[in-house]
Amino acid sequence: MAMPLPADSPHDHYTVEDWLNLPETIGQRIELIDGSFVVSPSPVANHQLCAGRLRTLLAAAAPDDLDVVEAFGVRTATEVVLPDVVVGDAEVLVSGATVLLPEQTHLVAEIVSQGNRRRDYQDKPRIYAAAGVPTFLRIELIGANPPYVEVLSLRDGVYVSVAHVDAGQPVKLTDPFPVEFDPARLLGRRFR
Repeated sequence: MAMPLPADSPHDHYTVEDWLNLPETIGQRIELIDGSFVVSPSPVANHQLCAGRLRTLLAAAAPDDLDVVEAFGVRTATEVVLPDVVVGDAEVLVSGATVLLPEQTHLVAEIVSQGNRRRDYQDKPRIYAAAGVPTFLRIELIGANPPYVEVLSLRDGVYVSVAHVDAGQPVKLTDPFPVEFDPARLLGRRFR
């Protein structure tokens, strides 16, 4: 379960500059949400498999000017979040950037974790929408016929669900590039 770090900041909340000055950490993710550092442990195996497989599927379809990475920071004016998978400007990613700016971010995906449900359903969509990220994928690994993918598109500053796709049916994306896949490929034994 993710937990906020205690506030030892010289002011009442942390800033993006504070986040940028953190040392590199191994085995945990640190995000800046609502002025607090939020630390999450490394995800469980099925979460990591899902993220890796989604990254591979998206990367295979991405045009040369976009690239796909896992757990990479997206920075707004006041927050830094780490989507499980992010599609961003290739030139920025290969340059060794620390974070992507909103205008360099074209798609984010969150794989819902039991301990982070509120963040995956409320906090992060709010942050991504305010930043103007055009496409948001939310992936559930539990429930009826998992995994399923919800595709959300930014319209007038809020996300609108445009598809809810169960395993066994095709997810068809057009933005930021055309790609189609069965959510079943994201979990279970590897397809060859």
